[in-house]
Amino acid sequence: VAELQRHVGRELDVPAGDIGVGAREIGFLFGEFKRFHPDAAEAMTGKPLELGGSALREEATGFGVVYFAEEMLKQEESPLEGQACAVSGAGNVALHAAEKLIEHGARVITLSDSGGFVHSEKGFSEDDVARIRELKRERGSIQDFAEETKLDYQEGRAWEVPCDAAFPCATQNELEEADAERLIESGCRLVCEGANMPTTDAAEERFREAGVLFGPSKAANAGGVAVSEFEMAQAASRQRWSAEKVDERLRETMRHIHECCLEHGKDGDRVDYAGGASRAAFVRVADAMLHF
Repeated sequence: VAELQRHVGRELDVPAGDIGVGAREIGFLFGEFKRFHPDAAEAMTGKPLELGGSALREEATGFGVVYFAEEMLKQEESPLEGQACAVSGAGNVALHAAEKLIEHGARVITLSDSGGFVHSEKGFSEDDVARIRELKRERGSIQDFAEETKLDYQEGRAWEVPCDAAFPCATQNELEEADAERLIESGCRLVCEGANMPTTDAAEERFREAGVLFGPSKAANAGGVAVSEFEMAQAASRQRWSAEKVDERLRETMRHIHECCLEHGKDGDRVDYAGGASRAAFVRVADAMLHF
């Protein structure tokens, strides 16, 4: 931090958590950072609430992915409720996405970790998700949960299970072309990325050719970054927003991102969400360069 503090800050670059770096680790970093910059509450995000963090920061990425998927399905006049959803991962993004999917009436049928995946045909309950979260905190595994609940556990990837919608929420390049083929054959109609670039280029191309709705991570998992911005706003104004207010703002943000993708990605009856997201971002940067 003694070296890093010269290169980051609210007007420079704002660090946040990621895989293996949560509120505790950001708290360690921010506590040391405050020795150099006592008044820089907005310089890091993902902090514990006691250090000026925001409600729902941990949940934001997973919740945002579901809100984005919901907007995608609305374009097809299709509800999220009742959809069989394959979710990969068992970290913050995956478990909070699963939690929000269950809340919206979807059926979450898989969760996974680096060892394999657990499959529940009837769908996991909120209590199941809470138990997996507890096990992961205790350094347990998905296999431990499967043994506890007598559910089907398999080595490999969650994409072997037929589903209506897939939510890759684990890690980069976890969904390859062969997985895409399997999902398409099983009738999957939507893929929404919770992790950063979890789908390979070849797999994404197969989804596009097959007409599968594809929500790219650059748009679909922006909820975490959005709530980091809310955290900075709260710190700057010396306010603390309720979880309900943060959630409402998060919904609005994901809806707005979806609208931007539509505006720049609509092609007849189809929407190229990846292209739309890239073009929308390019236009914002270009406009900023031209005006400033």
